[in-house]
Amino acid sequence: MREKAGNALFVPGDFVRHPNRPDWGLGQVQSSIGARITVTFENAGKQLIDGNVIELEAVDPGQAGPLPI
Repeated sequence: MREKAGNALFVPGDFVRHPNRPDWGLGQVQSSIGARITVTFENAGKQLIDGNVIELEAVDPGQAGPLPI
C-alpha cells in the first residue's frame, strides 16, 4: 500500500485535521517518517497516524490559532 500523496508534504510544525475524527480538533505534526506521522491533537493528545490509510487535511496556519501543546 502506498502513502497518501498529500501526507508526504507535511513537516513538523504543520497544522492538520483528521478527516474522520473532527472531535480530535486541531493537530500539529511532530514528526513524519515515511508513512508514519506523529500528530498532537488538542483534544486527543499524541497520535500515530498511518499515512497509508488516512490522508490528513492541511490547515492554514493563519486560521489555526494557538494550540495548547
